[in-house]
Amino acid sequence: MKLTFLGTGTSKGIPVIGSKNKVCLSTDSRDKRLRSSVLISWKDYNYVIDCGPDFRMQMLTANVPKVDGILYTHEHADHTAGLDDIRPYTQRYGDLPIYASKRVLEDLKVRFAYIFTTENKYPSAPSVLVNIIDTTPFLLGDIFVEPIHVIHGKLPILGYRFSKLAYLTDVSFISEEEKSKLQNLELLVINALQIKEHPTHFNLQKALDLIAELQPKRAYITHISHKLGFHADVEKLLPKNVFLAYDGLEVLVN
Repeated sequence: MKLTFLGTGTSKGIPVIGSKNKVCLSTDSRDKRLRSSVLISWKDYNYVIDCGPDFRMQMLTANVPKVDGILYTHEHADHTAGLDDIRPYTQRYGDLPIYASKRVLEDLKVRFAYIFTTENKYPSAPSVLVNIIDTTPFLLGDIFVEPIHVIHGKLPILGYRFSKLAYLTDVSFISEEEKSKLQNLELLVINALQIKEHPTHFNLQKALDLIAELQPKRAYITHISHKLGFHADVEKLLPKNVFLAYDGLEVLVN
């Protein structure tokens, strides 16, 4: 199984428009971050987690000819705003399966009504196959995926476990019950927005505390803002099995 980091930035991306922050002006390519999303691939399957406003560029950059489905963590625009850009896939392969909680799907139906309508649908509009998910593991290709329920500020959202790999973003709290679903991981991906504490996201210390508690073999940090600091500087501070992710990074998982 291979995980490709399509984007590792926060909702504004890095560089932030108009910012003169030193990280935003960095010439290190690892400090250039699109909105957070990953591609998980195995055999002939390609599944994307979250479809934000950078989706088109991410698909072109990663050269992804086919997507078998999109899983959503939550409804915020930096995770959903690229839905219209699935059109080349649906025009080539037909309805694209999407997986989300009922609340998220209802939100998408409002914001992208022309995609979900069954009356007088515009001929070139994208077409989707809706899958509502809750706490029950579900089959993708030939493996079962387990939803992980976490909290983003006050909003319940989803992470996902694929075999020995787990992807969690925008987390500010995770219950003991859900932590129990994250044992014996080969790879954990977790968000760390910045150094200082934040009301709706883990900061770096809270992410490191969770990693130390769960003890995955490896961990990668994502959903990073410019306030975390330069990639090269922050990596020097991390435990030996913890790494900062960056856009385009590919990681293999046994």
